[in-house]
Amino acid sequence: MQKTPFAIDPEPLAGACSSRAGLAAISRVYRSMGLPGNCTANLMMLKSRRRGLDEGQTIESLVLLNAAGGECMDDMERLREDTGLGKILGYTPPASRSVKDFLSRFHDEGRIDRARDQAAAQQKLAFIPEETPALEGLRRVLATSARHAAKTMEPQRFGTVDLDGTIIASEKKAAKWAYTGTKGYQPLVAAWAETGLVLTDEFRDGNVPGLMAPLACTQAAFTALPDAITDRAFRGDTACYEGHLLAWLDDPQRPNGPQGRIEYAIGAPSHEGLVLAMRKVSDKTWVTMATEEDGTLRQWAELDYVPSERYEEKMAQPRRYIGIRLLKAQGVLFADGSDRHYHAIVTNRTEQGNVVVSWHRQKAGTIEQVHDQLKNGLGAGRMPSGKFGAHAAWFRIACSRRFWGPLAPCPPVWLVVKS
Repeated sequence: MQKTPFAIDPEPLAGACSSRAGLAAISRVYRSMGLPGNCTANLMMLKSRRRGLDEGQTIESLVLLNAAGGECMDDMERLREDTGLGKILGYTPPASRSVKDFLSRFHDEGRIDRARDQAAAQQKLAFIPEETPALEGLRRVLATSARHAAKTMEPQRFGTVDLDGTIIASEKKAAKWAYTGTKGYQPLVAAWAETGLVLTDEFRDGNVPGLMAPLACTQAAFTALPDAITDRAFRGDTACYEGHLLAWLDDPQRPNGPQGRIEYAIGAPSHEGLVLAMRKVSDKTWVTMATEEDGTLRQWAELDYVPSERYEEKMAQPRRYIGIRLLKAQGVLFADGSDRHYHAIVTNRTEQGNVVVSWHRQKAGTIEQVHDQLKNGLGAGRMPSGKFGAHAAWFRIACSRRFWGPLAPCPPVWLVVKS
């Protein structure tokens, strides 16, 4: 057997050595998209003094931290100690303390206090503070990143926005209890289904219900889509069943959004009247569209339903409701003792019900996967400090990480950089 031809040289190679050379590819993409200048232009308000790293370099370092599998600000020290990486980048990544100071500049306690006072005046506990100019600037960077990333993909004329919230558990003192009994935060994320790109996000406290003002995040998502998109659509769960959002989607002359038709399918809450309408459907009317592995039948039917809830009466026009029935085989029951469960969606699409229902279900493979990757594959599942604005910036930067390289942490790639 022939031995592998190598020799051991007692003289070490000259230069700095790095096991994170794979980050160079992500840095190249980040810079080729013009994002360093874009960050600096949109975040000028953050600069308190003209020395040290600029905004584009700091955000690039945070993007690379996510790519390297970092989960918190302290992990930045590992990048900082990597002299080879510093030579690749042309600068030394910031210290963790500098990162904390940078993120804290996205926070404005006065806006939090004003939002809390306004909510208290209305006898409400939950509130959504107005974003700071710095967070708005970072949102523009995120939208620019999505459009640049789209240019590297197959041309798209379809733009389907999937909107959903996710709960991030946190023991921070300021964290609020979510409806699941988990203490933490509950940001909204809007993804472009055809590409998997994150279009925008809205960071929220854990006690903010999804039904609370989802329109602003939706408008920002459609604004972030490239101008080349000609066919637009929207999908959401029951948290998107909100009067202002539905009215906006129905209006072809909608303000703060694209003109023309937006097709949608949104989960409808199982109010008593809606469930009663589904129970009135005869068995022969239900159409089976699939059979689950355990034998449960997944069925659909057109519903004769007119909303009666007070907030629903503000909706401008009748809408199509499609009922969904999960029916157990004879003698088999769900955990609650029933043999059938009812769900429904509201839609403006005109195809057969099974087509619309299947299309609506596809969002589980897009937005829910995005949530999983953000929280478990990147650093969005661990909040950096005690400040709401810092959390919002940290989460938004993690969202933008999806544009600048593979989602999995970069594997070790050794490289010697000559001095």
